[in-house]
Amino acid sequence: MQGRACALAFLATGLMAGPASAYTAYVSNEKDNTMTVVDTATMKVVKTVDVGQRPRGIAISPDGKFVYLCASDDDTVQIIDTSSLQIVGDLPSGPDPELFVLSPDGKTLYIANEDDNLVTVVDVASKAVLSEIPVGVEPEGMGVSPDGKTMVNTSETTSMAHFIDTQSHEVTDNVLVDTRPRFAEFKPDGSQVWVSAEVGGTVSVIDNAKRQVVKKIQFAINGLRAETIQPVGIAITADGKKAYVALGPANHVAVIDTETYEVEKYILVGQRVWHLAFTPDQKTLITTNGNSNDITFIDTATDEPVQSLTVGQQPWGVAISPN
Repeated sequence: MQGRACALAFLATGLMAGPASAYTAYVSNEKDNTMTVVDTATMKVVKTVDVGQRPRGIAISPDGKFVYLCASDDDTVQIIDTSSLQIVGDLPSGPDPELFVLSPDGKTLYIANEDDNLVTVVDVASKAVLSEIPVGVEPEGMGVSPDGKTMVNTSETTSMAHFIDTQSHEVTDNVLVDTRPRFAEFKPDGSQVWVSAEVGGTVSVIDNAKRQVVKKIQFAINGLRAETIQPVGIAITADGKKAYVALGPANHVAVIDTETYEVEKYILVGQRVWHLAFTPDQKTLITTNGNSNDITFIDTATDEPVQSLTVGQQPWGVAISPN
C-alpha cells in the first residue's frame, strides 16, 4: 500500500515535464452528461460542454473540425463543432449507441447499437443510414482496418468478433474470443486485430488474413486478484511495435511488445481505466479513469505517468485533435 500511495502522490504533483506539442483532447463523461475539453500541452481543462444523456463513444473527424459523440440514452450521435464547441447536428443510430468507428477517410460512421444487436452504417455528409447489419448480442467494440475494407464488431454476450466487408455490409467471418469482448483495434499495417475480453481477462490477437486467433495474451499484477484485471481499451503505436491495454478496475495500463506478445510493464493510473488515445505525435497517451473522475497523461518514451487531471464524472472515452 505504501508504494501505491507514493505513486498516486506522484501523479497528483505532476512534476515531470509535460508534452511539448499542443493538441486538444475531448473526454466524454458518462455520469454528468458533459464533455471536457483539455489542452494537452498545459494539461489543463479548457472548457466543460453540456451534451446529451450518457455520453460514451467519441471520435473526431480527420480534419479536426467535428467531434462525434454517442449520446447513448438519447439514441443518437451528436455532432459538435470544435471551433464553437456547439452541438450542430445529429447522426441517426439505433437504440443505445455505445461505440463507433469512423472509416479512415472520415466519410462513414459504423455504430454499435447495444440494445438491438445491429451495426448501423451512416453516411456522415448526408446523415443517411446506408445499412443495418445484424451481429451478435450486445455489440460494442468497433475497429476498422487501415485500408477501410474490413470492419470488426465485438458482441459482448456472444463472445465473438464479427468481420464485416465494408463494401457489401455483410458479415464474412465470426471468430470466437473470450468472455465479454469490449474493444477491437487493428495494427497499423492491417495484419492483425486485437480484441479485449473484459470478463475473460485476455486480449485475443487475430490474424486478419486467416481470421484465426494466433495468440491470447494474459495479465498478472502482483497484489491484485485475477478477476480485477479486466482488459478494455487498446491503443497500438503507429510503428506497430507496442500495444497499450487499459485494465479497468486493476487501475493499470499494460504495455505489450507486439512481436513477442510479452507484457513489458504495468503503468499505475487512476481508478477503473477504461479507454485511451495517443496524441498525434505519439509522445503522450491519455487514459480515462472512470471511478476517480480523472484522466492520466503517460509519457510514451518512458512509459511513466506524468500527471492526472480531474475532468467530469465517470470519464469514458477520449478523442484527440489530429493537429
